[in-house]
Amino acid sequence: MNIPPPMRILAIDSSCAAISACVYDEGAEEALARQTEPMARGHAEALAPLIEKLMARATGGFASLDRVAVTNGPGSFTGIRIGIAMARAIGLALNVPVVGVSTLVAFAGPLLLEPRSGVIVSAIDARHGQVYFQLFEAAGRPLVAARVETLRDAARAIGAGPARLAGNAARLLAEEFGRNATAFDASAGADYPDILAVARIGLAADPNVSPPRPLYLKAPDVQPKAEGAASPG
Repeated sequence: MNIPPPMRILAIDSSCAAISACVYDEGAEEALARQTEPMARGHAEALAPLIEKLMARATGGFASLDRVAVTNGPGSFTGIRIGIAMARAIGLALNVPVVGVSTLVAFAGPLLLEPRSGVIVSAIDARHGQVYFQLFEAAGRPLVAARVETLRDAARAIGAGPARLAGNAARLLAEEFGRNATAFDASAGADYPDILAVARIGLAADPNVSPPRPLYLKAPDVQPKAEGAASPG
């Protein structure tokens, strides 16, 4: 009996303070190739060269890919658009499925591999005292839909704990709990998602129900100027 080769996926993330990509074979312990470059801005100029270098290190190159996954937010509006556009272009050129992976789910991913008591809280800084957040059972089932709240309201929604906090707003949330913060483990906080988690989640996703569609949750802080509006003097 012929056993099909493991599915190979290219995972892309530019939703937060880095650009990341990896090539991963289904069932493997580690990525075949991976690269991350932390950056606050400049994602648009840096993402394509990073992916080109990465794929040059992967045996078989682009032609070996069976699927592409990309973080689709919430996070940086510009970064989300850039990542999705890149993933769609690669998928179209190769005629392979492209799936979207919630950045909140990606941040929570590594914690799902270490089952412990308490809920998992994934939180991303939405600025101006707000966070994007979502709660998960230790086994991974979502407890609430992804949403944006003030830090205070997010803390109230989480309750008395215990909880494990992930994401780039983990420490902000832990500070909001004040003296009760011992019930909240923020050691998994990170500035950007683990790209290997994005790849694994992307392989498990159904392309029919996980399209590479932006998940913004709120309007951008800076709105584009209305067409025809006069420039300030």
